[in-house]
Amino acid sequence: MAELFAVPIDTLAAMSQGERERYLDEKLAQLVIYACERAPSIRERFEKAGIDPRKVKGIGDLQALPVLRKDELIDLFKSRPPLGGLVTLPVTELERVYVSPGPIYDPHHKSEAFWERHRHLVQSVGFGKGDVIINAWSYHLVPAGLMVDEALRRAGATVIPMGVGNTELHVEVMRQLQVTGFFGSTGFFMNIINKAEELGYDVIKDFNLRLACIGGEMGGGPIRRLVEEKYGITTRDVYGTADVGLFAYECGGKEGMHIAEGVIVEILNPDTGAPVSPREVGEVVVTPIDETYPLIRFGTGDLAALIAEPCPCGRTSLRITRILGRTGEAVRVRGLFVHPRQLEPAMARFSQVARFQAVVTRPGYRDELTLKVELKEGVLPTAGLAEDIKETVSGAIRVRVDRVEFVPQGTIPEGHKLIVDERVY
Repeated sequence: MAELFAVPIDTLAAMSQGERERYLDEKLAQLVIYACERAPSIRERFEKAGIDPRKVKGIGDLQALPVLRKDELIDLFKSRPPLGGLVTLPVTELERVYVSPGPIYDPHHKSEAFWERHRHLVQSVGFGKGDVIINAWSYHLVPAGLMVDEALRRAGATVIPMGVGNTELHVEVMRQLQVTGFFGSTGFFMNIINKAEELGYDVIKDFNLRLACIGGEMGGGPIRRLVEEKYGITTRDVYGTADVGLFAYECGGKEGMHIAEGVIVEILNPDTGAPVSPREVGEVVVTPIDETYPLIRFGTGDLAALIAEPCPCGRTSLRITRILGRTGEAVRVRGLFVHPRQLEPAMARFSQVARFQAVVTRPGYRDELTLKVELKEGVLPTAGLAEDIKETVSGAIRVRVDRVEFVPQGTIPEGHKLIVDERVY
């Protein structure tokens, strides 16, 4: 499907907003026909919505197409293995398949356009030739680590694939290799800085850090300000999902995030599905021009607002605010989403449990996850049961549970949410 990507990404970046909109509408029309011919689940979405793919001329023609939700992806991957009828290539033609919670099997994208988008994005953030960068996103199962790795290398940087964990080793690598950049979660970066100071290092004098691209967590603003004001390290943020990849980035102006080239973003009212006005908060709904995994009108569940004013940096791409919250029940914890559908089957293994609730807090620089558990009549709480619950749930959701707290019966109300976010942003 090479005709979708005939225009080099640097040429796209130089387009006016009107030129870019016309280009994306044209490519979307081609993508819809291509996807409906090759991905049965996508074709069925259009049939149910009563939309003739041949009549789609732009994003405005898709108002009748319901937003595709994460829960629907999970159901499709279960009912239509191996790839949910959503991928236009057979599994044997994919280079990698990532396993996201659900499970959802995210295909590795072969298209040059996908990688060019990511190369252009990390260069726009400020990384390039001459940088030595620690990549602290996970290289295991989920796409973040390898995705960022490939983008940075294409931008000309030297990558140190560290992944998560082992803060002391991160400190020593950062110091000995005179690392200039960091890519990872906000809380983990701050843990590394704190560990460096615990070990007696002066972060300003002993390190060579100039730029940290940190994000993936809600409420990271105070940490970013601290990093810049106390340590003189510039910070940037990027935004994306495992399904779509990275598709928004912060420039030096720090007035919102630019939408990456080759991606259509809508901000819709979560209740009505109608587009909202600039500066009005709505759900981020994304359509990547991606011939391998064409998730048309994919609902991220994240809340943001459009920014209509020109950016001081001079780029003409659409911008959105930073993520302002979540719709639905999924909650992002330490960079990964935790959904009730992950918790329920894990907790169902424990017949002793009457009710439970996961509570997310952020007392310092790190998200903390506590499981509150009510036991059935006559069941006594034990350290062994707490540890079993902790290990089972941590494995199911892929986020480490910090503690299991047994609470008296009646503490957790009927009709309660299974996940409660008590962080203050």
